[in-house]
Parts: sequence; C-alpha cells; structure tokens
Amino acid sequence: MAKTSVSFFCQNCGAVTRRWQGRCEACGEWNTIVEEAAASGIGAQAAQGARKGRVFDLSRLGDAERPAPPRITTGLAELDRVTGGGFVPGSALLLGGEPGIGKSTLLIQACAALAAKRRRVVYISGEEAVDQVRLRAARLGLSGAPVELAAETSVEDIVATLSRGERPSLVVIDSIQTMWTSLIESTPGTVSQVRGAAQALIRFAKTSGAAVILVGHVTKDGQIAGPRVVEHMVDAVLSFEGDNGRGLRLLRGVKNRFGPTDEIGVFEMTGQGLQEVANPSSLFLSARDEAAPGAAVFAGMEGSRPLLIEFQALVAPSPLGTPRRAVVGWDASRLAMIVAVLETHAGVKLSQYDIYLSVAGGLRVGEPAADLAAAAALVSSLSTIALPADAVYFGEIALSGAIRPVAHAGARLKEAAKLGFRSATAPQAAGERDGAVRDLDLRPLRHISGLAADIGAKPPRRAADGRPPPSAARGLREA
Repeated sequence: MAKTSVSFFCQNCGAVTRRWQGRCEACGEWNTIVEEAAASGIGAQAAQGARKGRVFDLSRLGDAERPAPPRITTGLAELDRVTGGGFVPGSALLLGGEPGIGKSTLLIQACAALAAKRRRVVYISGEEAVDQVRLRAARLGLSGAPVELAAETSVEDIVATLSRGERPSLVVIDSIQTMWTSLIESTPGTVSQVRGAAQALIRFAKTSGAAVILVGHVTKDGQIAGPRVVEHMVDAVLSFEGDNGRGLRLLRGVKNRFGPTDEIGVFEMTGQGLQEVANPSSLFLSARDEAAPGAAVFAGMEGSRPLLIEFQALVAPSPLGTPRRAVVGWDASRLAMIVAVLETHAGVKLSQYDIYLSVAGGLRVGEPAADLAAAAALVSSLSTIALPADAVYFGEIALSGAIRPVAHAGARLKEAAKLGFRSATAPQAAGERDGAVRDLDLRPLRHISGLAADIGAKPPRRAADGRPPPSAARGLREA
C-alpha cells in the first residue's frame, strides 16, 4: 500500500509547508496551519496508478461553431448590472459578505424573480433547514415562488440530484464553507474541503450549463474566508457591502470574466427585503446641508456608473501636540498627501488643526479623482466659507500641486447636469463638452493654488447671530 504523503496547509491563505509552525510565513496569521493529506483532492491520484493522457481536438479562435447562449437575466436591474447583463450559462460566481448583511435575502429574491420566468432554480442551504428558508421567503412575500429547496452538504449528493431531470438555470450554494466531499479526508471548512467542493461544483456548472452561485463567509478584515485559489477558480467574485446601522447595501463586482469590474449595484434594506435604488446620487445627497461649510460634492465613477457623493470635512484647532487625522470612507494616506500639498503649494496651513473627513452615505471611495473634492471640503471648513450648492468637484492632485485629468470626465459632467448642478470645478483637460453639458459652467483648474484662491475670494458665511467669521477665514484670504 502506497504511503500517503502529508503536508501542512494554512487555513487563511492556502499556503503549503513541509512542517508545522505557529505562524504562516505567507500571510502572517497565527495558529492557522493544520495537517492534511497532500495526495487527497478531486483529480489527485497516485503516481503509479495514473492513467495515460488522451488526445483531444483543438479549435481555432476564429471558428464560431455556435452562437453564445443568451444571458440569464433575473429582473433585478442592479444585480444584472453588476454581473454584466445577467448570469452567463455555465458560469460560477462567488458572493461574499459579512454575516447579516443580506446575502441570503438578495439570493432568495433573485431566485424568486428568475423562477417566475418559468426557469428551474435550486437553492441548496448548508446552514439552515428548509423550513427556515421558507420562513424568510414568507417574510419577503415570496412564499409562492416555484423555487426548489434542499438542505444538504454532501457535494456528491448535490451533483447527483441536480443532474436528474431538467437542467437548472441557476443553483445557489449557501455556503461553500459547509460543503464537503467524501474524496477528501478532512473536516468541512478546511482548505482542502473548500477547494475540493468548489472544484466539483464548478465542474458541474461547466458541463451542465447551469449558473452556480457560491456563498462565502468573510474574515474579520473583510476578505472571503478560505483559500484564495477559489477566487481564481470562479468566473466572478461579488462582494456585498454595507453597514448594519444603515439601510444602504452595495453589491460590488471585484472580478468578472464576462463583464466590467468595479461595477456596483445599490440596494436599500427595508421591511419587505432589498429594494433597488435607481438613482443612487439622489440618495447620497438627500439629506445634505447646502449652507454648511466643509461640504463638497464629488462627481465620481463606480465602474461605468457616475455617482455624486458628498465629502464632509471638519477642521478644528487641536489642543494636542500631534493633531488628529480621522477618515471614514477614504484613504487616510491620501488625506495626508492632500494636506501636505495644500500647505506647500497653496499656503493653507493645516498642521495645527484636527482634521475629520467623511464620505456621506457609507460609501467607500478609492479613485484618485476625489482629491479635488476633498481639498475643497478642507479649505471650505478651514475658512468657514460654504461652497456653492450647485457645484461639483473632481480631479487628481499631483505632488507638485498640478491638477491632473481623470477618466470619464464627460460622464461625470452629464450626471451633474442631469441632477441640476450648474457649475463644475475640474481639470483643464475636462473642457471637451457635448450637448448634454452645454448649460454647465465649467471652471478648469491647472494648479491647486487656484482652488484656494477661488474659495477664499467668496464672502465668508456669517453665524446665525450676525457675528463675523473666525480669524481662519481672514488668514486663508491673506495667504
């Protein structure tokens, strides 16, 4: 009998080592390395009993044997947007999100909408009983949807059941961490079991033509739990984000082989489930105080969708030797760079002030085009001068203080004009216009000093009792 070789796998990142150690050298996590049989796994065979390879036919790239099958649209416009126009038959998707964020609610609604179109939809739950899934569907008003349910964790039994009868259009596996295969000798949830179960389900999707959605748990840092190799195996990775304290939910496409990445879908959690938000810009700007200093509207892009988001800044004198820098929804290192550029090239002194910067609505912004909006909010808060309520800002700030052009300037300007904004402060290269933004007053900037001078030239906002503004405004105008 051949001796089974043993290796040690990290449960966090999937790294393989020859011996046990307390800390993984690949990801730095402690107590995540366990002993597993290296020869186990779907497709793994002993070297002596390995079969010879078979010869298969090759095709050319330009040979079109048959047209591609149409996408499977659920009817949820936000979900179809993120997936690139619907699910591709035979594709495998991985959906991750924090517990209680609404992953199961979203999938139940998508399954019910697709089953209403007379398509076979199967929902496999490894964490809940069938009656518990029915209770959730009844709470959402979907108890009459013809969705097939099952509570099962064995991958072999699931594949055998799904292969019987009509081919399903959509299969939901909730969740992949609870699945196990008898070909691997380890407990469910380990790296080998998650990898082997995912490989078997992906193979079923490719051979049958059914779209398979795998639900994945996330770790404390927001990453999908389990080996990262599963993210490389699937065709698309979707992340469901949000805050339990807010009703806003964001479905973000992290990876998509059949559509654009970084696309987002916006939902709002209500008592009747997730409701689609057709105009996210109006939602993010719904409760803003137009007369308050320190607020600037940023014309951003999330995938192919333009969004108007409010940046809020508070600049206050610091009683500490080292002023505070607190950021919510943006990169803290990016804020430090903007502060340094404003001090060096615009004469705006912020080193003795506490700075608090927040992106309203719970959205996280990662593109550098938000530099100009953040700088405008900081200067506005320092000078207590409110920015125009009908103005938007976008542009990347270089270390030299120059305002660099950004992509999709036309789409940003069109979104601002559609929502009633009348002016836009943008890079010099964004001056190319079309008929949709002809009524928008474009203020091109080439250097950050022009932004500080433009805001400082405005009359400062007086207090409600008529008192003059603090000396910060006078210092900004003198600078």
